[in-house]
Amino acid sequence: MDVLSMIIFFAYAPALALLWYFYHEDKYEPEPKKYVIGTFLLGATLSVGIAMILEAFLVEGEFGYSLLPATVFYMALVAGVVEEPAKALAIRLPFKANQMDGIMDGVVYGVAAGLGFAATENFLYGLGYGVGSTIVRAFLTPFAHATWSAIIGVGYGLKAEGKIHSVTSYFTLAIFLHFLWDYFAFMTLKIPAYYIFTVLLIFINVALIRYFVMAGQREDLERMWWYWFVGGRRYE
Repeated sequence: MDVLSMIIFFAYAPALALLWYFYHEDKYEPEPKKYVIGTFLLGATLSVGIAMILEAFLVEGEFGYSLLPATVFYMALVAGVVEEPAKALAIRLPFKANQMDGIMDGVVYGVAAGLGFAATENFLYGLGYGVGSTIVRAFLTPFAHATWSAIIGVGYGLKAEGKIHSVTSYFTLAIFLHFLWDYFAFMTLKIPAYYIFTVLLIFINVALIRYFVMAGQREDLERMWWYWFVGGRRYE
């Protein structure tokens, strides 16, 4: 396998494997595959493109100047503030198409957007820094991006149900967790002891996504039993 093929494989295979897993966790009301795949592809293309352009203007200076200094704090802050709304654009595809009606739907579409974003990001890192960079990131960033986007997806799922009126708090939590992850990851390069905070955030991400999956499955199961109770008629 040549280097480019390895980069592509390790960038996209782990993300697609996680997408397959979370898609099958939606046991009671599976989402249309075309919308799940579409959300993944938008996250992998549109969301990444928007994030790259905005970040280049804000801190990376790719256009000859930047608005903010390229410090650890600002790089981590901009990553969260830019990338989470960029991924949310992909989530709005199923939301606007009336495909979201609960917590589990939000998890599936949020995960799809986050995994698409992470896969292409890891691919680009591989092109810039070598296949080793992609392999290392393949074990960390897909799940992290999936969790943060799932938080926003759950917000949209609840909004579609009419249970909340604003998704601001869900965006805030996702951005905050993203900021913390990047901040401690950057600091680890200078002070390895900061790695303990990254490990802690991994456990927090796992706990959050597991909680949302369980809550979503419970909500779908209750809805399924209600449909059965009323003779197969969907309750509105």
